[in-house]
Amino acid sequence: MTDDNWVVLTAAGGTTRADRVVSWRRIIVQSVLAVLVVFGVAASAGTIAARQAAESESVNDALTVTDLLAGAVVTPALEDALLSPDAATAAAARERLGGVIEPGVLVGAIVRTKIWTPEGTIVYSDEPRLIGRTFPLGDDERAVLRTPRTRADVSDLDEPENQYERSDSKLLEVYRPVWTPGGTTLLFETYSRYDAVTDRSGQLWRGFASITISSLLLMLVLQAPVTWALVGRVRRATLQREQLREQAMAASDEERRRIAATLHDGVVQDLTAGAFAVAAAAGKARSTPGSESLAERLDSVAGTVRAGVGSMRSLLVDIYPPSLVDSGLAAALEDLVTGLRERGTAVEITVEPAVELSPDVESLLFRVAQESLRNVAKHANASHVVVAVTGAVTLEISDDGVGFDPAGVVPDGHFGLRVMADLARNAGAMLAVASRPGGGTRWRLEKKI
Repeated sequence: MTDDNWVVLTAAGGTTRADRVVSWRRIIVQSVLAVLVVFGVAASAGTIAARQAAESESVNDALTVTDLLAGAVVTPALEDALLSPDAATAAAARERLGGVIEPGVLVGAIVRTKIWTPEGTIVYSDEPRLIGRTFPLGDDERAVLRTPRTRADVSDLDEPENQYERSDSKLLEVYRPVWTPGGTTLLFETYSRYDAVTDRSGQLWRGFASITISSLLLMLVLQAPVTWALVGRVRRATLQREQLREQAMAASDEERRRIAATLHDGVVQDLTAGAFAVAAAAGKARSTPGSESLAERLDSVAGTVRAGVGSMRSLLVDIYPPSLVDSGLAAALEDLVTGLRERGTAVEITVEPAVELSPDVESLLFRVAQESLRNVAKHANASHVVVAVTGAVTLEISDDGVGFDPAGVVPDGHFGLRVMADLARNAGAMLAVASRPGGGTRWRLEKKI
């Protein structure tokens, strides 16, 4: 027999009719989750968009302010003496320039100013330690000197010329060319706190968030009646489909019952009567001298008719088990294994229900047992089969046949396996199989009642 390496085909509490009907609670939860997902995506996109818009706006503001300061404050205060080789003359010019720049430029977000020569020497800064030092200008700074325009960048505070600005975590630098009265080109540079970008981003985001949240809420309110109506339609359609399915199953059972009754009361009775009549004729022929050959042929015909009656009775059990309703599950299972026993297969049946079984549960156990025993008859080539109904409620069917590899048929399976799985799933029962090639097969059905 097989080991206990079970493969679960359907889990207990599987999809029942109640599960297949759309749940209002599930729809509400899904709708709320969908709104939260949309809100999260919109919030993320809005934050990025607000950040970019704020940065762009802040950069434009800084460009405008630096242009105005360069044209209205710095350029008029520049002197050619600022570049004088005489240290005293240059210092006096710087002092006069600082008297203009410090009160007129170092206001608001601007925290540092620098004026450079094209060679990279700082000739003025509100940080005295930088004056006179030379640092290589970047490509962007040199391009601004070649083609006059105003440009802004986030400062790289790791650069040596920015060593005294590192107390700030992030700065925005704006630079443009200015000219001395003698026409010498210099580079004017301002450094502004990046907090302005962050503050502006927050302002834009708060405005964007209010619009986004109100729009989402409005969308939810407008969609609620439509969603409610659609869910109602889906629920009604699901209920109608389940009702039609149950009606179809009931009609199928009724039709099978009618066919079985017609065959039992008609064809089976006629064949049985015919078998008795042929047997009687064979007996009469044996008592008539010279009719021995006829008697043998009549006996053969009688045997054939009796075999046909037996096959017909087995077919009736397959079509509809009258003993399931009349005599209960144990008698119906005995009817099911008649064919196996006639083929010489030893079958043991044990039915020990812990509680009284409802007709639906008895029908489930019977139909699963029926499909399993069909597989045994067709494929297992077994010599011994055990059918046991125990507990509340467990059905086990085991055989010592050829077995199979469950991995080769699960989850698609063949038709009989799919039938059993569907029966168990619709009833909310657990169905499992344990088998291996050459090791027999075990089926286990568990149904909570």
